[in-house]
Amino acid sequence: MRRILTLVLLACVVTAGIPATAVAADPGTTGGVDAAETNTTNVTSNHTATVTVLSFNDIQTAAAQDGNFPRLVQLVEERRTALGRDNTVLAGGGDDVSPHALGPVSQWRVATSVLNEMDPAADVIGNHEFDFGYDAVSDIQNDSEFPWLATNVVENGTDDPFQNTNSYEIVERNGVRIGFIGLIDEGATYGKTNIDFAAQGLDVRNVSEAGPEAAARLKSEENVDVVVALAHTGIGDAQEIARADDGNIDAILVGDDEQYYPPEETSGTVISEGQARAMYLGELNLTVDTAANDVTSWNGRLINVSASGVAANETASDIINGYRANVSLDSAATYSEVALDARFSTNYHEESNYGNLITDAMRERSGADVAITNAGGIRSNGVYGPGNITGGDVFNTLPFGNTLVTLELTGAELEETLESQIIEVGPDNSYDAEISQQVSGVNFEWNGATGEVTDLHVGGEPVDPEATYTLATNNYIADGGSGYPLENATRLNETGTIVAQVVIDYMQERDTVAPRVEDARSA
Repeated sequence: MRRILTLVLLACVVTAGIPATAVAADPGTTGGVDAAETNTTNVTSNHTATVTVLSFNDIQTAAAQDGNFPRLVQLVEERRTALGRDNTVLAGGGDDVSPHALGPVSQWRVATSVLNEMDPAADVIGNHEFDFGYDAVSDIQNDSEFPWLATNVVENGTDDPFQNTNSYEIVERNGVRIGFIGLIDEGATYGKTNIDFAAQGLDVRNVSEAGPEAAARLKSEENVDVVVALAHTGIGDAQEIARADDGNIDAILVGDDEQYYPPEETSGTVISEGQARAMYLGELNLTVDTAANDVTSWNGRLINVSASGVAANETASDIINGYRANVSLDSAATYSEVALDARFSTNYHEESNYGNLITDAMRERSGADVAITNAGGIRSNGVYGPGNITGGDVFNTLPFGNTLVTLELTGAELEETLESQIIEVGPDNSYDAEISQQVSGVNFEWNGATGEVTDLHVGGEPVDPEATYTLATNNYIADGGSGYPLENATRLNETGTIVAQVVIDYMQERDTVAPRVEDARSA
């Protein structure tokens, strides 16, 4: 896209035949969705054409629910009909097969089955596509009727993609050649998986270098008119990619940090992200000069799926409900007298009552002195109860197949373990300090300015740095996931029981639960 283009004139959009209502919508509105809208413009004599790129990202826990995901499938179908199927293309921003409540029993299959029904042109590998292991990426691709892209993750010394993924995908709509590339940054590879990519013979190239280079090749060698980067990087890195580009990447559709970010231009590139969990459908309308291989104008919006008024797609609902029926996700495990807080804003930043319930269950099942779970392992970003808590609720909040493990640590090692998760305020973190974990059996103060843990007690007694303590955690943490320094710790027991089942068993043994916040404090 030419960098001098920074204004979107509504008059130009109407002339091009793009619906005039296609503007950025407020989070609580539909943005003017109308099934009667159509896009009838074709390539004109002056080589101008219009296309619409629809997008989604971070489906995650919605894949196990007969809710927004089936509605998203139906909304895509209705927008394709309204805009003209030959004028419309759909793509994903990654983290679309996991984590969700059906992951432990269906792995990626329920999500890929619904995605196949939605029929995207491409998706990008995100960190949660690795949830089932490195080799499973090839299985995910084999079960998908569309390509998964990972342009910057290549076999060492080559440009060859890994595990059956693709480097790029080119499709044609309304006479416009659209090239998709897929980018995943180090924060979403080494930072959020336990996979040693170097040991697998892979090079994770810098996205701000690999993206612009791939886009330039598509424009110069493949006669592509539009380049769309599917970037599982977060908005900040997407903006850096745009600044590093030389006008070849026309749009970056983002996943990973789950922001509500309607289409906005950075350095001549349009960037957008639709939060997460099938809450929004991105719609980006492009006017393209096919002679110059350039986007000349654009407009776009995010459409609120739940407020759009569309019904659930029957086929997608049947797929999800078929899996749910096999695992009794809708049976009550217990009754909670209080609201169980599974929100990211709580579990990453402070002690939560649901975090306490989870770790209490882990500690009781293992008999350990202390239990720790990572904040990122508590999903859904929701609140449950007061009321009946179902097995599905638990699997929705603990959707990974992580199993209960018991380790032995010294008091000094326990302190180091707790300190490893404190995110300090500083140059690399412009937000609030985070504790990023939930615990049971241990009390301490933590300092967001220094990253230190002080006043550390286990079982009400001050911790002896030389004494040994038993720690219940999950196998992801025990293997060193999320930066925990535990991969060399002594393992006392590996149960093979997934943490979600441990919590369900704990609930079922009680008629009611009422967990409360205890005493992990910010100094």
